[in-house]
Amino acid sequence: MSESKDYYAVADAFSHLLARLQAGDSFDDPVERRQLIEGLLAALNCLQETHEYDFREIGDHLYDGIYIADGQGKTMYVNKAYTRITGIQAQEVVGRYVSELMADGLYKNAVTPEVIRTKKQVNAMAESLRNGIKMLITGNPIFDPAGNVKKVVVIDREMSDLMEMKAELDASQEKMKAVEEDKDKKKEEIEHLRRLHFSKTLIAQSPAMERVIAAINQIARLDVTVLITGETGVGKEVVANAIRVNSAREKGPFIKVNCAAIPATLLEAELFGYEKGAFTGATSGGKMGLFELADKGTLLLDEIGEMSLELQAKLLRVIQHKEVNRIGGSKPIQTDVRILSATHCELKELVRQNKFREDLYYRLNVFPIYIPPLRERPEDVALLVRHFLSTFNTKYGKSVLIDSGGMNTLQRYSWPGNVRELQNIVERIVIISEPHVVVGGPRIAGLLDMDPFVSDNNEEAMGLYELVEATERRMIEKALRLGGSTRKAAAMLKIDQSTIVKKAKKLGILVK
Repeated sequence: MSESKDYYAVADAFSHLLARLQAGDSFDDPVERRQLIEGLLAALNCLQETHEYDFREIGDHLYDGIYIADGQGKTMYVNKAYTRITGIQAQEVVGRYVSELMADGLYKNAVTPEVIRTKKQVNAMAESLRNGIKMLITGNPIFDPAGNVKKVVVIDREMSDLMEMKAELDASQEKMKAVEEDKDKKKEEIEHLRRLHFSKTLIAQSPAMERVIAAINQIARLDVTVLITGETGVGKEVVANAIRVNSAREKGPFIKVNCAAIPATLLEAELFGYEKGAFTGATSGGKMGLFELADKGTLLLDEIGEMSLELQAKLLRVIQHKEVNRIGGSKPIQTDVRILSATHCELKELVRQNKFREDLYYRLNVFPIYIPPLRERPEDVALLVRHFLSTFNTKYGKSVLIDSGGMNTLQRYSWPGNVRELQNIVERIVIISEPHVVVGGPRIAGLLDMDPFVSDNNEEAMGLYELVEATERRMIEKALRLGGSTRKAAAMLKIDQSTIVKKAKKLGILVK
């Protein structure tokens, strides 16, 4: 019978004939008996052919490669996916023993002999010697009633598919984890804010920053002068904002002036103002200074260590007498201003060098707050990264994520530019990444000029997929750098241009 005959119709006919026999029909007529026997044989053949046809049809529709051998290692069947993955045609292997195929150089690391020997599942990494594709292969034994291996079924899966699936899974898990962590973090932040009453702009969880937050909470409502110190980029202005927001002067003006950004000759006029005709170029109506503008509010003197000695003396008088004299003016103007100052300099050392007035130093240093550098508080890095990712993903309409390896890399970096540098790096990562991508350690290490194997745990601690991904990324980035185009890079790596584009997109490599 042909494969097109209905399986169920034949099965029904077969069942009908068996039922007649079971009912006691004698079939005395030789012709009828002969027809019965022929019908039974035809039905059996049809059932067998249809079963075989269904099995092969199903096998050829599977995405993974299927290889089946008998208990002696003789190849019985391979599906179409097997040929697609390995580049080996069915007629090259069916009917031949695995040992022959290995001797002929078609196979490497075949698992079938090991499955037959151990009678257990065997997993291995393999590479097709025909096309160089790397695979994960799994061999499983099928036993007869006596417990002997009668068949071996091997499943082949291409490594790039596994890596893509892993990336998608990791992305989903990272998103789920980010959502859960975000929910938990928001609860913690709400409680933290209720407890400490500090500004939302101050993001930290390290013990060192908890001490800073405690200091802010302690001093914010006390109307005293505060000196904020720390390296460039640690967030001195953020701390000043937190003090002001939680102070009794919250609704008053908040004036910020960078003493290093304004020439010394102009800074006095900016701070204290000037009267009409005070100097050549002065505006006809005079000008209010920043102290006057900050009345009933707060004035932040950033980079106070850069102020000239002459101007330091005038600032000291303002702090002592709470009044300013405009340039060219004779009448003092009363001011009610809380002064916050900030510097990355060691003011004590400047005092010893006679570059900063000692009396002004003590006036400013009534309550000091030191902000430790980011390298001394790696616990804050992940929290800050999530905050900046949320900010820049919203700004640029993306949903870029950073995996655990990437976060480890960021936490291992020394951050000479502190939080400001971290903010810039995260923004750059979002800008150069595809809209929906998970960025890993090796890529971030490249942006920071770090060795990916040193920064993202050592090589022994990395899993197989991380090693493969890191190697692929290095090779592709190098080929793109040397070749200058995806076409030349593909030629250098001896793969298709479309493969380069696909892998670069998956790995988050920017292709020009």
